[in-house]
Amino acid sequence: MKVVFDKIASTTKNAKISRESQLSPEVPAEDGIVVAVRVIGTKSVYNAVEDLHGRMTPLNDGDIMAAVLGSRRALRGYAGVVPDRVRVGDKLDILNLGGIVGKCTAGNPELGPPLKAEVLGVVLSFPYLGERTGVPATIKTNAVPWSDTLAPSAPIVYVAGSCMQAGKTSACCEIIRVLSRRGRRVAAAKLTGVSLLRDTLGMTDRGAAYSLSFTDAGMASTSEAVAVKVSKGLINALNKEKPDCLVVELGDGIMGEYGVQAILQDAELMAAGTAHVLCATDPVAAWGCAELYRTRFKLPVHVISGPATDNAVGKDFVEKQIGVPALNARLDPEALGAAVENLLWPAAEAVLKEEALGASLRACQVLPAALGDQIGDYAALAAAGPE
Repeated sequence: MKVVFDKIASTTKNAKISRESQLSPEVPAEDGIVVAVRVIGTKSVYNAVEDLHGRMTPLNDGDIMAAVLGSRRALRGYAGVVPDRVRVGDKLDILNLGGIVGKCTAGNPELGPPLKAEVLGVVLSFPYLGERTGVPATIKTNAVPWSDTLAPSAPIVYVAGSCMQAGKTSACCEIIRVLSRRGRRVAAAKLTGVSLLRDTLGMTDRGAAYSLSFTDAGMASTSEAVAVKVSKGLINALNKEKPDCLVVELGDGIMGEYGVQAILQDAELMAAGTAHVLCATDPVAAWGCAELYRTRFKLPVHVISGPATDNAVGKDFVEKQIGVPALNARLDPEALGAAVENLLWPAAEAVLKEEALGASLRACQVLPAALGDQIGDYAALAAAGPE
């Protein structure tokens, strides 16, 4: 059976799905399998899907969409799992804006019931030239390899939060913007959560030279079982691009079910961390997360950001009661970026002392780039040289 897709969800990107695709009725009930579904009905909220370019497009009754079987465990969204069996004609739930479908196990009163979608079949991939027999398409194709070990890494800035919508992505983006404008080559990643291109695209838009997410590693969403290996694989891949530092977001909350705790408890990953930025929704969340860092994870919190720092009341509480600088990504992005840069400097200084001649190092100063957004233009001219 052949279909022409009206929508191709962003989560399918590794599988490189064509607008016209062949289907099979034999659907493997596995995480990451790409399926064709027909949207049933409409909604006034949570009624869109992110496409391969990161653009949100509305879902209409009858739309044929390339989606991905997957799970989700969200506090402020839908929770769901891959059913034990998937057959043509089954009605699945659209679990997130990235086009993940499965069986909804918990709803959200603000979003109402999820949109339904009828399974039309599994999308077939034809990986071998000349072969007429297809195989089920999966987002594990072309995936960044996972790793049991972390290779030597540039300094890592970890940005975690109390829960969803705590300001983590905003903090990452502003830190990246400030560092890149000061001449730093920044790589970025989202290590945990549920698939959506929007966050890593935002990091790239703010100046990240390279960005990856767990979806690039073949996962529709993460869990404690896979988060550490996926994270090490992504960080290893980004370090091959020789960044000055990495800014990584730990999606969802530190007490959620996407594997953030496993990352914070991994000795290798934490040894590469130079700065820990914590985003919290309110002062109580800020205090509780800081206590968890201190008592459970044995980690410092260097900066607190997020809605807890939206005004002077929250900032005063954080700084006086918790004893950590409160720097808001929206209201004081320059200060947030500068604070992180100061935390990165000892790691850079250690490399300079190791690599540079003593006399040369004593004669030089390291200063922020004064060229701003034009630094790339000047670098290109310098590389081109005279005609």
